[in-house]
Formats: sequence, C-alpha cells, structure tokens
Amino acid sequence: MKVYLLTEKQKNELLGIEYIPDNYYNPIQDYYSNWIISIEEVEQTTNENYLWVKDLPLIEYKPIDVNGK
Repeated sequence: MKVYLLTEKQKNELLGIEYIPDNYYNPIQDYYSNWIISIEEVEQTTNENYLWVKDLPLIEYKPIDVNGK
C-alpha cells in the first residue's frame, strides 16, 4: 500500500486541520519512523491552504509490528 511521506514539521502543520469538512488529517508513523498520511487524505484535500500535500512523495507503507514479528 502506498502512502504520502511527511517531514516532522509538515506533520505538525497538519495536526488538527480538516482536509474536508469534519475530517481531520491523521498523521501516523510507519515501521521506519516516517510520518505519513493516507492517499485518501491527500486525494480528498480541498482546503486550499493545504493543497501542498498533493506534492508529497509517495512511499510504500510498512506498518509497525506491535507483536514483534
């Protein structure tokens, strides 16, 4: 699965921000400690102050393995 890569500064800018009405960005960290947001969040962004997310690099998502496997 592909996701969009954020810097920590970009992650902080998105906290508490709606990408469409009543839907907020939810940056999370992946296995490699990268901050990421989903394709859906980026594709649905209509807030013109945050259209820069559409230019973020796409990377392959590797989830954190909470079971240690």
